[in-house]
Amino acid sequence: MLRTQSGTAPASANFARVSGLAALGFAFLIVAGNVVLVPAGLPRTGAGIGEVDEFFRTHGDLVGIGSAVTPVAWVLATLFGAGAVRVLWRSERDRGEAWALLGFAGLLLQNAVFAGVVAIRLALASTAADGVGAATSLWALHDALFTLNGTFLAVALAGLSLAGLRAGLIRPWHGRWGLVSAALLSGSAVLTPLVIDHAGPLGLLGLVGWLMWVVWLVVYGVVLMRPLPVRPSPAGG
Repeated sequence: MLRTQSGTAPASANFARVSGLAALGFAFLIVAGNVVLVPAGLPRTGAGIGEVDEFFRTHGDLVGIGSAVTPVAWVLATLFGAGAVRVLWRSERDRGEAWALLGFAGLLLQNAVFAGVVAIRLALASTAADGVGAATSLWALHDALFTLNGTFLAVALAGLSLAGLRAGLIRPWHGRWGLVSAALLSGSAVLTPLVIDHAGPLGLLGLVGWLMWVVWLVVYGVVLMRPLPVRPSPAGG
């Protein structure tokens, strides 16, 4: 077990539990946002501009509701990442590694990129309410940002999975699950032009990777909430 100063251990454990709750809250909000928009007919990646126009003209209010929770979700994602780094940092420092920081950077970058996605959706809903049709180029930018965001989710998954595995924080299956999810999301991001221009099974790469990411996130949150010690892995030297 990694040794900590007795005066700081309870505070560290409390922060870990808070960050674990933040992970669960983040997972709930991103799923809830999709539950609001997807059944209403949120256009898929590569959808025609007519379908996009119709959705934002008739469901502008739903877009506003779905977007309202995203600022809170970004705060929770940042808190989760900070908590994970706090738990893993001493183990990483002793090995001269920074996988946890890499994962935290991925979380921050996905927050920034998805802010652009949400901003475009709000802009389309606002202009639709004024009777202005959706711009093809603006929706294409939305699709590109949405798909490329898989890169940063993959960085978060890979970094925090490797850090958790090497510190003994998470179980091997959980780490492998995160790495497989990262591979699917990064593959989808690499194939962005094909995903946007050709409707078909390629879009499932990102969808399956995203669903796996949500499961990984929930399990990581539960791990942080438990009073488990972080043990250096024998592979860590």
